[in-house]
Amino acid sequence: MIRIVIENLLLLLLPTIIYFSYVFLTRGKTTTGRQALTDAPLLWLFVAGVMCSMVAIVFFISKSGGAPGDRYVPSVYKDGEVIPGYIEKQKPKE
Repeated sequence: MIRIVIENLLLLLLPTIIYFSYVFLTRGKTTTGRQALTDAPLLWLFVAGVMCSMVAIVFFISKSGGAPGDRYVPSVYKDGEVIPGYIEKQKPKE
């Protein structure tokens, strides 16, 4: 769970990190941290971060899985062999 939170925070902060890296690399020692922060377009950086997060969520969405009522059977170790997990389809009612 913490990995998911860290990944989403990183995606949210990625445009801001790129912006501040660019500012400090191009302006060098003439720019202080406070000056870079006050000159930064924070609203647009936040919007860009939200868009990065949304694109990643849509790109990595999982559409695989079973229908409602199907049952997941986990993998088992049987006779020296690992049998992978699978989704057992729900039997239709008669």
